[in-house]
Amino acid sequence: MKPIIEVAHAIGIAEEHLELYGKYKSKINPSVWKEVKNRPDGQLVLVTAMNPTPAGEGKTLTTIGLAQGLNAIGESTIAALREPSLGPCFGMKGGATGSGKAQIVPADDINLHFTGDIHAVTSAHNLLSAMIDNHVFHGNTLRLNSKRLVWKRAMDMNDRSLRNIVTGLGDGNGNVRESGFLITTASEIMAVLCLSENLSDLRNRLGRMVIGYNEAGDAVSAAELGAVEAMVILLKEAMKPNLVQTLEGTPVIVHGGPFANIAHGCSSVVGTRLSLKLAKIVVTEAGFGADLGAEKFFDIKCRQAGLTPAAAVLVVTVKALKYNGGVPKQELEYPNIDALHQGLCNMERHIENIRKFGVPVLVAINHFEGDVSEEIMLVQQRCQQLGVRVEISKAWAEGSGGAIQFAETLVELLHSETSNFTPLYTDELDIQSKIEKVVTDIYRGVGVSFSPSAVRGLAEINRLGYGSLPVCMAKTPYSFSDQPRLLGAPEGFTMHVRDVSLSAGAGFVVVHTGNVVTMPGLPKSPAAEHMAMDEDGVITGLI
Repeated sequence: MKPIIEVAHAIGIAEEHLELYGKYKSKINPSVWKEVKNRPDGQLVLVTAMNPTPAGEGKTLTTIGLAQGLNAIGESTIAALREPSLGPCFGMKGGATGSGKAQIVPADDINLHFTGDIHAVTSAHNLLSAMIDNHVFHGNTLRLNSKRLVWKRAMDMNDRSLRNIVTGLGDGNGNVRESGFLITTASEIMAVLCLSENLSDLRNRLGRMVIGYNEAGDAVSAAELGAVEAMVILLKEAMKPNLVQTLEGTPVIVHGGPFANIAHGCSSVVGTRLSLKLAKIVVTEAGFGADLGAEKFFDIKCRQAGLTPAAAVLVVTVKALKYNGGVPKQELEYPNIDALHQGLCNMERHIENIRKFGVPVLVAINHFEGDVSEEIMLVQQRCQQLGVRVEISKAWAEGSGGAIQFAETLVELLHSETSNFTPLYTDELDIQSKIEKVVTDIYRGVGVSFSPSAVRGLAEINRLGYGSLPVCMAKTPYSFSDQPRLLGAPEGFTMHVRDVSLSAGAGFVVVHTGNVVTMPGLPKSPAAEHMAMDEDGVITGLI
């Protein structure tokens, strides 16, 4: 690894603007913004993917490999990524820093405590939780209805036993009530951190967050509780973007980490805007498949921050396409042209969806060692029939060398095609219609059924004056529908909305579908069981 001071210098950041966390990672002080704010923006490229499968698609490593490839051909490039959550790292997914020769480093640090941002979000969230219960205990002057306190507690770990809890048990320990935990990456404070433009915006957004409702049915905010300044103090360092590097020294800004199946799934606005001032091309990603991550990137992040993506890269793999064609995980290593034909519909659907936003598309085939040329050629031919550029990425095995043609094709796309980006729906559309538009236009369902709880929630959101907010769909990542096993490109289904919740600080309405939960559980054999560290501190099993 290069000293992070050298990495910063290469993109025009002087040492005086760095707050070092050892030799190889650093916070970037907001003071740098005064020097760069009047520069023209670079071009923003989103890396998204088809629906994820147990085989793994390699979206993060493709993002990293592409950034390395672009720098290798002389295009000044920064990657802007999310911070990994400890829950998936020790659960089923494992680390989130890429792999092979397309990694960000120091990977162990980034996957673990890093610079403490996620811990700061956890602390701010739970401070607010504690202050709510303390307020009720000491007289409840805000007349909070204990049955309508919506603010739960948070921790950055998968623990299904904490989804529903009872607090206040025992004499002198407060009012007994039902509550629960959510994972920190699903906290509204994480979304607020990532969507805030500066500390002032952070303060305002934190103040707008709804903690519950009073006895008259009116929403009560964190500002009314007097909790905002303390939360800002806890988050002031977390608001500063983090600078690290790839294995080849390409600069990477890693900042914020909301999940995409239960939150908006994008890295911070602060980090993205700074990257656009420092580089000619910024490569970022959004979580899970394009039906979740890309839609929220376009409809929430770009809408709120005024960003215009220049292009989108759709990551596909032969294995994932065959899986969507009906091949079980244990048989994906074997050639199966018929199943590949069947599974191509998933890729095609995502291409169609991205085009609906007016953004040019490039398909990247993430190459695996066992891939056969006949299957690769079939994917290429289908892309050509659809009029979409396609390239093979061998970044895992070869680093930038395996992404040169990929990078050159992207540059050609940026020069030859103009983005006509437009969000899927307008602000003026009502919440229910926004939900229905996402379901019919992106998922291809025939309609939406709303539970009685969801109907009441929509009515309340409209009554409170939040009907113009965008929607953040909480949905399984494995299918276009709300049914994880409905693979390929299903149509004709009805999406079931079981509840809606207001994230007034983040500026969106969360739409809960299917069985998606805000606190994941560990698998039968979690990744934590297969980790070890030797006497020299070398960790195995984390990545």
